[in-house]
Amino acid sequence: MNRSTLITYGAAASGVLALALFVGWWQVDGPGTPEPAAQRPLPLTQMKFQMTDQDGSTVGPTTLLGNPSIVFFGFTYCPDVCPTTLSDISGWLDDLGDDVADMNVVFITVDPKRDTVAAMAEYVSYFHPAIQGWSGTLSETTRAAAGFRASYEKVATEGGDYTMNHTASVFLFASEGQFLGTIDYHEPREFAVPKIRRVLTRA
Repeated sequence: MNRSTLITYGAAASGVLALALFVGWWQVDGPGTPEPAAQRPLPLTQMKFQMTDQDGSTVGPTTLLGNPSIVFFGFTYCPDVCPTTLSDISGWLDDLGDDVADMNVVFITVDPKRDTVAAMAEYVSYFHPAIQGWSGTLSETTRAAAGFRASYEKVATEGGDYTMNHTASVFLFASEGQFLGTIDYHEPREFAVPKIRRVLTRA
């Protein structure tokens, strides 16, 4: 076997090894990782919490049943992630056109101390009209986040103020309440919209 043949075989073997390592990373640590069952959001039918929407109506997980749902956690004082994500969601909804009428789109605050019903009503008015704003008591917010397996944390800032760290993913649910997946923060529009269309197809 000559030198050039050995080099060719060696390069091929290295390529196969690199591919195998990449596939292993994708499945174990990367985006292809199966979400552990304990970390998956509960079905909406198993969640129990009560909140108020931007119009003053009482809402909860059962409010979402019957139509596919998009749910995102955040807060109105959020400097970047929340307005960016809500702008992204607004763009996705524009792409969906009339199909938006068949969806629930909900923004749940993790900062109920500052995010009153009036504050939520004003905030969501800056984005797509299909987006609802839900707020609740501290205990109900905790229960909602637990059901969705969303995390949030109050973080002190200079001057005695505070901000909120929180899960930035967008949750997708079928009309019957099953969790169908997430859209990651800053996920490209060409990937996000097809995910939502698949949810609508399952409705």
